[in-house]
This record gives sequence, structure tokens and C-alpha cells, in this order.
Amino acid sequence: MNRDAVTVERFYNEHASGLELNLVAGASGLRRVIREPTVNRPGLVLTGFTRYFANKRLQVVGNAEAFFLKSLPPEGKARRYETFFSYKVPCVVFSRNLHADKQFLKAAEHARVPIFRCPMVTMKFINLATLALEMMFAPRGTEMGSMVDILGVGVIVRGESGIGKSESVLALIDRGYSLVADDITKVTLVDGREVVGTSAEITRDHMEVRGIGIINVAAMFGVKSIRHEKRVDLVVTLKSWNEVPDVDRLGLEQEYVKILGIDIPHITIPVRPGRDLARLVEVAAFQAKLKEGGYNPAKELNDRLISRMATAAKL
Repeated sequence: MNRDAVTVERFYNEHASGLELNLVAGASGLRRVIREPTVNRPGLVLTGFTRYFANKRLQVVGNAEAFFLKSLPPEGKARRYETFFSYKVPCVVFSRNLHADKQFLKAAEHARVPIFRCPMVTMKFINLATLALEMMFAPRGTEMGSMVDILGVGVIVRGESGIGKSESVLALIDRGYSLVADDITKVTLVDGREVVGTSAEITRDHMEVRGIGIINVAAMFGVKSIRHEKRVDLVVTLKSWNEVPDVDRLGLEQEYVKILGIDIPHITIPVRPGRDLARLVEVAAFQAKLKEGGYNPAKELNDRLISRMATAAKL
């Protein structure tokens, strides 16, 4: 089985607390795979109409389904349950703390389908579970580089080992900004349009500073110095001065790098002794924020020069 597959067990382990899930039957089927990132209410299937049954999804039983099943005689229930579980659904959640009857639980155990109970109203559970599943199914990857939140601009700072990434990020944290990830940033594509960065849970709150070792950023600078996730708005690459022969002095042309198929604005900053890298990264973030708002100072200056040249040519 693909270790990245969204199994019922993984869904339960990651979201049992937030969704208030309690396992009541079918524990032997926790390794079943959820193949679609949404949920389904199986009302029509329980009535006997199975043509368009979305059986690859998490199944949710609410008041309507529960009261319908209560109205059936025992032999009718057995027939409906046999049909329902023959489709190898990944799992079933009873919302509103509804109780599955003994026949249903027995059929679930026989089919090895996990059954859960949840106190939430049906629509609230469906909304939260859908959001959770969409995040679990979202494309993921990693970017080599540290990430920091600079006044709402998520910046990944990358470069070769020893170039000054950690020192720059540490200086930015000291100025009141927030660390998202150190050294390796985990990225997720959300809604197919924006990339969100975060850190590995085991290293969260910590960063490595060459010559000092591992430090706890939250303990040293306060809880505001940590942000668990942030949209990636800018990538800054630090390069040795000698490796950047053609420095863009105006910034008229915006460069991009692709992360999970999305174009992210990119800036290369040449590094040499004496340059305040943290300040340069900070200004790059401010510049990105201005451009996102529709203001480009390089274009403004260029337009002003062209206008002056056009005026002079008429004289």
C-alpha cells in the first residue's frame, strides 16, 4: 500500500480530536483507503437505488438515514445492509451521536468496515470532514530553505550551506517577525491555487544556528515568534556575489520559480561581507507586498523617464 495513501486509520489518527470521532466497530478495517476527498450521505443506496453510489467516499449517516432504517423490518434491514456493505465503503460515521443498530454493527464487523460516532450535527461534520480530507489529498512537497512571515508576506529564504540563511532568519525574528520553518519547508497546494508552507512537527519551534547549535525560538523570543503555517508569497535566493554576474538593478522584470506547479515571485540577492542580508530580505518582502497591491516603483520610474524623454523630444 502507498504510504501516502489516505487510509481510514490515518484520517482517524489525525482528526479524531477535532472531529470528535469515536470508533464503535470495525477496527480490523482501519487500513481501508479513502479514495475521494469528500463525503457522501448514503440515503438513496439504503432505499435500494445504487446506480450512482459514491462508495469511494467517507459515508455519513444523519437523522434522515437513521430514522428511515428504524422504520424497516429486520429482514428489510438485513437486505439493505448486505447491499450497502457489498460496495466496500471505506468507513461510516453516525453524526448527532446516533447509535447504529446491532444488525448494522454486525454487518460492518463482517465486512470489516470501521464505524464511528460523532456528536456534531450532520452538516457541521460534513463541512469539517471535507476540509480535512481536502488538506490530506492536497499535493505536497518540500523546499530546501527557511521560511519566515514578514508582515504577512511568507518568504522562503534559500541558498547554499553557509551562505547566511539562518543568520538572516534569526535577525528577522529578532526584529519581531515569525519563523515558519527552518532549513526545510514543507509545502502544500491548497485549492489548486496557493502554496502553504509549514515545518515538520518534530522540529517546530526550533532552528539550528551554526556555531551555537539548536535553539528554541519560542522560548527565546516568545510565542509570537512562531507561526505554524503561512502562504508562500516570495522566494529569496542568496548567492555569492561572484556567482551573480548580471544583477538586476531596476527590478522591471519579475522572476518566478515553480512550487507544486504554481508560479511564485523570486528574487536573487548577491551576498558579500558587509551586506545586511536580513534588511535586504525584509525590503524584498515589502517590495513584494507593494507589487501585490498593484504598485511597482521600478515601472513608475521607467514611465516617468519615458514621459520626460517624450517631452524633451517635442522641444
